[in-house]
Amino acid sequence: MTSTEVRTTEETTMDRERADLLQILATRRHFLRHTAQGLTDEQAGLRPTASELCIGGLVKHVTLVEAGWAAFMSGGAERMAAANEHTDWLGQFRMQPGETLAAVLERYAEVAARTDELVRTLPSLDAAHPLPEAPWFEPGASWSARQVVLHIVGETAQHAGHADILRETIDGQKSMG
Repeated sequence: MTSTEVRTTEETTMDRERADLLQILATRRHFLRHTAQGLTDEQAGLRPTASELCIGGLVKHVTLVEAGWAAFMSGGAERMAAANEHTDWLGQFRMQPGETLAAVLERYAEVAARTDELVRTLPSLDAAHPLPEAPWFEPGASWSARQVVLHIVGETAQHAGHADILRETIDGQKSMG
């Protein structure tokens, strides 16, 4: 095998990995967005269970989390902190007066497009940054861009499940089944 063939094989493998990660993330995003399909702004803000969660708020939360982690991939904990600097922690889980579901979903699409572009163009998914200090992270640990993308997939899937329960409680619609 020549050096050109080796490089082409490595590039194909890397491109396939990125495509696989982006496809899995797109599927999880679809399930989250699907729970909001056809809802009014009022319904998107309903909290029909014992939790404080609403579908619109979950989409807002996932949007903010994804934007923060994308900032982390491109610049580490400092950039992530700057991206989350003005976040209203409780407000991100609720539809605020004047917010529309359409605007929340549009913002989510914008963040998703930026994240996808970042995943496609990062020089390496192995590039890592030290994690921010937090009780849930091991002191001194770092995450690669790959680990961050997998975390975003997990976060999106978890909250799509929450949203599915909320939607079924609101009007009986289910994402699957």
